[in-house]
Amino acid sequence: MSVIDFQAARKWSKVPKDAQELLLNNVFCSHCFETTIVDYTLHNNEYGVLLKGKCKKCGGDVARLVEDA
Repeated sequence: MSVIDFQAARKWSKVPKDAQELLLNNVFCSHCFETTIVDYTLHNNEYGVLLKGKCKKCGGDVARLVEDA
């Protein structure tokens, strides 16, 4: 994980560790469908935290939005 946005990192740190693992392991890839996100960065978004990274299976670009509670 790389931190680009400290506000996003603050939001992400409030998500329980077990929930973080579930979110990281349940990302959609247009080639592989359900996958794990790796080498991701955190970005603050008006709706929550946006994770941008790579598919663990094929290496393609993937993203996951974790909405604010």
